[in-house]
Amino acid sequence: MKIGELAKTTGTDRPTLRFYEQMGLLTPPRRADNGYRSYSEQAVQQVSFIRHCRELDISLAEIQRLLELTAQPEADCDELNLILEAHLAQVRAKQAALARLEEQLLALRGRCATSRRAGECGILHDLMEAGSAPRNTPSHHDDAHSQQSNSCSNKVCRG
Repeated sequence: MKIGELAKTTGTDRPTLRFYEQMGLLTPPRRADNGYRSYSEQAVQQVSFIRHCRELDISLAEIQRLLELTAQPEADCDELNLILEAHLAQVRAKQAALARLEEQLLALRGRCATSRRAGECGILHDLMEAGSAPRNTPSHHDDAHSQQSNSCSNKVCRG
């Protein structure tokens, strides 16, 4: 099958397929006399595997290693478990960061619970205040600043 057929069958665009091939994730296809790529059914399986891994947010480097291990059916699967455990740790860290972000957004939303003019809006005031404050770290999740801005010591009403 040509690259267009592989793209349609797998729901993957052509540049991505070429990229996967270039990265060594996809077995290089045979070339027809006219230079066109000719993919086998194995390519469909490989691309489907890669796409599924990407849906799980598995990195390309990890996918490369997983593909190497699929070619070694007698290999020990301890490495697979280590890869998965590391990935789970990343997911849990992202979940914690998202929970902190949700708390900050809810607190910010609580700054302007009633309708008022933009110049009196507690949300805009807090965002402006946070944007002008010097930051010690490049993190977007500064809990200390978030807690400080929760106080009502500022002159703008945040009701």
